[in-house]
Amino acid sequence: MKPLSGLVVLDLSRVLAGPMCTMLLSDLGANVIKIEPYPKGDDARTNPPFIDGESSYFLSLNRGKRSIVINLKENKGKEIFLKMVPTADILVENFRPGTMEKLGLGYETLKPHNQGLIYCSISGFGQTGPYRDRPAYDSVIQAMSGLMSINGYPDGLPTRAGVSISDITAGYTASVAILSGLYRREKEGKGQHIDVAMLDCMVYTLENAVSRYFATGANPRRVGNRHPICTPFDIFKTQDGYVAIAVQNNTIWQRFCEAVQAANLFTDPRYETNATRTEHEPVLKQAIEEILSTRTTKQWLEALIEHSVPCGPINSIGDVVTDHHILAREMIVEVEHQKLGSIKAPGVPIKFSDTKCSIGMASPVLGQHSDEILAEFGFSEGEIQMFRESNVVV
Repeated sequence: MKPLSGLVVLDLSRVLAGPMCTMLLSDLGANVIKIEPYPKGDDARTNPPFIDGESSYFLSLNRGKRSIVINLKENKGKEIFLKMVPTADILVENFRPGTMEKLGLGYETLKPHNQGLIYCSISGFGQTGPYRDRPAYDSVIQAMSGLMSINGYPDGLPTRAGVSISDITAGYTASVAILSGLYRREKEGKGQHIDVAMLDCMVYTLENAVSRYFATGANPRRVGNRHPICTPFDIFKTQDGYVAIAVQNNTIWQRFCEAVQAANLFTDPRYETNATRTEHEPVLKQAIEEILSTRTTKQWLEALIEHSVPCGPINSIGDVVTDHHILAREMIVEVEHQKLGSIKAPGVPIKFSDTKCSIGMASPVLGQHSDEILAEFGFSEGEIQMFRESNVVV
């Protein structure tokens, strides 16, 4: 039994934020029924690169789910969906606000069918507010949240993070919200509507940038790879590459100086505290890189690790997926895909002592489980055939 075994999720989401949320719920054991739009399914299925016609993008976000394609614009399609609602615990959608209401499937409409339903809506700007009706994608949210203004180098352009972090953060936040809603349902016996906005989530994750603004009145600036208030906390050039080093306090600073055999740096009054080291960051970085240029990355990593200095190499994705620690933590696993056979995917990042989680199956092909799901909800073979012939399901 996985932690969420027995929970039924109706997943109407597509592309990234919603599927990220429901993938985590699936990894934790929930029965996720992916209800895809008629006739072509989740837009993510068209995103390259492809493996034998299957989108690798879609594969990365939908493992462990079952796929059914229902035409929710048709009355028969709505009837099928409404028959599924009473036995569901959770519904997740990430359409633009108002879309579900136009389909006649908004929270207030579904609530009488299932008083305990946890109905989660994920959108760019939320269900309320002046920006409610605007379309949004990750880069837009990264820009508007302030993240781009503090990401990159001082002399460079505002920079997008290398992954769609606002979608991902919204997906994780939504999963926490849903589980919180379930806990409240256990206490009060009723569900509720959850409103998660990508912009809200990114503002929430700005860490100390907001507090620094209120403390100083000045907008935080782009500082490249270094930390704005801890030094040395950066990417440093070695003889043959780069190494990431994170010195957060004076104790680690002492260990660092011992590791690189730089007693002169430790006794220099300019580097006595985090504040003074940060004040003199450019000259300190130059001094450190002069020392690190004398040995290879591998050699410095060994010395730094021996002295318990937080550090690491700049791994490529290829390095990551073959790293012995990553593999030991089962963060790269093999799963079976109906069409592609055995494929590799990231594992489950949460480790339980008693309810071990694993990936049951790879992402589904379009409509792979339509007949199976319809039969589970009481539809006969004749009805299922009629749904196909009348373009209600795929």
